[in-house]
Amino acid sequence: MTRPVRVRFAPSPTGNLHIGGARTAIYNWAFARRHGGSFVLRIEDTDPERSTTENTAQIVRSLRWLGLDWDEGPEIGGNYGPYLQSQRFATYNEALERLKRNGSVYPCFCTPDELNAKREAAQAANLSNTGYDRSCRDLPADEVAKRISDGESHTWRLKVPLDHGPVTFDDLVFGTTSFPIEQMDDFIILRSDGSPTYNFVVCIDDVSMDISHVIRGDDHLSNTPKQILVYEALGAPAPHFAHLSMILGPDGKRLSKRHGATSVEAYQQQGFLPEALLNYLALLGWSLDGETTVFSSDTLKENFGFDRISRNPAVFDETKLTWMNSAYIKAMGASFFVDAWLPYLQEVGFTRNGDTLLDASGALLSGTPATVEEVDADVITNRCWYEAIYPLVAERAKKLDEVNAMTAFLFSGDKVFYDEKSVEKCLRKPGIDKVLTRCLDELANEDMLWQHAELEEALRSLPEQLDLKPKVVFQAVRVAVCGNMVSPPLFESLELLGRKRTIARIKAARNLLL
Repeated sequence: MTRPVRVRFAPSPTGNLHIGGARTAIYNWAFARRHGGSFVLRIEDTDPERSTTENTAQIVRSLRWLGLDWDEGPEIGGNYGPYLQSQRFATYNEALERLKRNGSVYPCFCTPDELNAKREAAQAANLSNTGYDRSCRDLPADEVAKRISDGESHTWRLKVPLDHGPVTFDDLVFGTTSFPIEQMDDFIILRSDGSPTYNFVVCIDDVSMDISHVIRGDDHLSNTPKQILVYEALGAPAPHFAHLSMILGPDGKRLSKRHGATSVEAYQQQGFLPEALLNYLALLGWSLDGETTVFSSDTLKENFGFDRISRNPAVFDETKLTWMNSAYIKAMGASFFVDAWLPYLQEVGFTRNGDTLLDASGALLSGTPATVEEVDADVITNRCWYEAIYPLVAERAKKLDEVNAMTAFLFSGDKVFYDEKSVEKCLRKPGIDKVLTRCLDELANEDMLWQHAELEEALRSLPEQLDLKPKVVFQAVRVAVCGNMVSPPLFESLELLGRKRTIARIKAARNLLL
């Protein structure tokens, strides 16, 4: 490539960062990184009613959470700024004046009602082109000047060259793409209220920021010929275009809220890891080699290219994303796990020596949740203990938001929330009080190291001594200390819970049966 690679991701801050937008950002970022180019973040906030600073901040947070970094843009700056369209109106006005001088635009005095009437008449006559009839295109210059001087409301339209021929470009995904010039209206580039339109400002921004490649969704494909005409009117080279097929839901329809969560932040809140979401989104339309599913962001940056992008729509499958997330949890290691889990601990106020008792729905039953600062301090102080939890949940947790429920029994002091079905099935049986008494006898040996291997050795002989199946004995102990017959490995859980709390809970369970 002779021209330095400069790409941009240009979201409108009218809502949260959508999954489709995130994929577009990932592809732009990966392409720039592979070719040693620049990745620009530009905020298209020219819709004053819907664009908010809160949405801009949310977009920035989501991109950073995904692990994307940009070379120019908000919080970074750069030589081509400002990077918010709302701060670039002087640039747009200057470009409009240039187009006026070279005769590429003209004012249109048609009112919305007049335009609607013309459109309806063209449709009634079954005309092939029901667009603007160019009635203001060749008005005499003195009439135009007087009407503007008199303050008559008007827009500015691009004067499409009638002898242009088809607007053709080589799309890096779809190949040679062509639009007949006859289908091109003299479209508006400046509204009557003085605000520029998207197809005008996006070209001005891309030219002034020296963007070499425009990578975006194929919903913009129909905008491309209009933008090429703007580039030509400006006398500027058009960038290379790569249009990405849309993302569909499992029902084959365009992904939307009816399919569930669609924003990056929602998936973050649900316990998905950024590495897993980035990996999965990268595969929605691109493949590394046709076989490899799980790969790092570094691998993506080293290998991304348009030759392996599919023209077919991709289907978003949350089940596959969840599987991929579980694979990342299994492979992430204890230290990274604790760092990723920390926000969820902060949310419920869990600490090692706390007494936060929650019910099955996560509602507080008793105890005092710790503050964020207290949770942070506790994790630092007891880092090894928290990291020891990782092997207990790594094979079971599919998402991080599941871990609190799996481990809540470790943070509730001497108490535990009993699942009534588990109690009925495992504790309320004849002789279970004797089982718990024998367990207490074995665990009362203070000379025994409180480690899972020693604990298992001490209790393994009980089923035979009591003439009971091991499942009956150990499920009773599990429910007594964990509150549920579905919990992490028993003896490792006892080790983490500690001697004092384990014994207190078994005594409480035995008393429950007396």
